Amino acid sequence: MHAQTVFIVDDDAAVRDAMSLLLSLRGHASACFASAEDFLSALQPGWRGCVVADIRMSGMTGLELQAQLRTRAPQLPVIVITAHGDVNAARQAFLNQAVDFIEKPFDGEQLLQAIARALGRASPAAAPEAAPAEGPGETPEKVLLSPREFEVMELLVRGLHNRAIADELGISHRTVEVHKARVLDKLNVRNVVELVRLVEAQKDKPPTA
Repeated sequence: MHAQTVFIVDDDAAVRDAMSLLLSLRGHASACFASAEDFLSALQPGWRGCVVADIRMSGMTGLELQAQLRTRAPQLPVIVITAHGDVNAARQAFLNQAVDFIEKPFDGEQLLQAIARALGRASPAAAPEAAPAEGPGETPEKVLLSPREFEVMELLVRGLHNRAIADELGISHRTVEVHKARVLDKLNVRNVVELVRLVEAQKDKPPTA
């Protein structure tokens, strides 16, 4: 097994083949498994890299696999993919420290970017991630959120609903729901009202040197 391997766990053979081909073209080693049970049966302590797991599979789901890996292989970050995403599933994935939650059909570059982040996060000792430090003039929102999540957050704070945000950003309504769930989870707020309160409180803080 390579030092850094992308482990693809999906019960759709066509999806496994497509992802494996994409990864090989970009120089990534990959290994494919048709079920979460097959992957866990083969799992070795020395494996390093990341896992790309579908949510809906016969038998154990991708979210159940993710929960198992938090204790059995914490050195393997997980990217969750699904054709049936919803906010609750996204929230559960991110609460279990998923690197990303990606809806099918997805753009290959989106997956590759998530894999790059996952491989950057992985460490042989599975050391916990340090919280990112705020630089001068940076708010927690700027530090913790991706550029797209920050865009969604700003539109939520302006009072736009999910469909209006989708139209504004040219993405699907479901994708907006996923980003919204991630924003709320990352900023540790329960709803948009608390999000607005947090953002407004940051505006009232004096600038740091």
